[in-house]
Amino acid sequence: MPTSNNRFPRPRLRGLGIVSCFALALAGCTTTQSTAPVAPVRPAVDPGYVQMYAAIQDGDWHIPAVDVSEIDPRFLRQLVDYDTDEPVGTIVVDPYARFLYLVMENGKAMRYGIGVAKAGLEFQGSATIDRKAQWPGWTPTQNMIAREPERYGPLAGGMEGGIENPLGARALYLYKNGRDTLYRLHGTTEPWSIGKRVSSGCIRLFNQDIIDLHKRVPTGSRVVVLDQSQSGKGEV
Repeated sequence: MPTSNNRFPRPRLRGLGIVSCFALALAGCTTTQSTAPVAPVRPAVDPGYVQMYAAIQDGDWHIPAVDVSEIDPRFLRQLVDYDTDEPVGTIVVDPYARFLYLVMENGKAMRYGIGVAKAGLEFQGSATIDRKAQWPGWTPTQNMIAREPERYGPLAGGMEGGIENPLGARALYLYKNGRDTLYRLHGTTEPWSIGKRVSSGCIRLFNQDIIDLHKRVPTGSRVVVLDQSQSGKGEV
């Protein structure tokens, strides 16, 4: 006759096994459900661009660095293949593609990202750079004052050059047949606007880029502004 210590040993073991399996299964579900989602890996930022768009002390003014991780890489300064009949040294502005090209030797061009507004689409054809300025002053046009009187009315008398000036660190002024076209290539206080259609102004570049372009092109340089039918042509 079995002793009391050996009564029903197997059912107890089965019960313990079932409970253990159930606990493990439950624990497994809990672990799966509590796993945090993995954040997407952002592409590494090219250190060359970090250096290219680093902060600059330019005379009395400190130009902040551009956070290139927040910028579409297409709109960062780069050397590209470019097929054109325009001579070396010509600036070609494609306001619809949001690019500006400085034609270089051997079928190359330095490409800069730009921001463009309605005024930047009003001039097409060729002109020359008859004036270059560092930290230029700026006066809003009468149309700008009429459109946004509260914003631009107080500036009707003009604004001195400086880090808060909408023309940024440099400006290139386009003339045609000796007359000011009112078309400008200039810096910006709004780096986020490069590559976009913005509210006002002509053709804006990062301050770091307009400084680079200002150094490369002399007064008298030819500028060609493409129309929409010519947009996107030239780059290989």
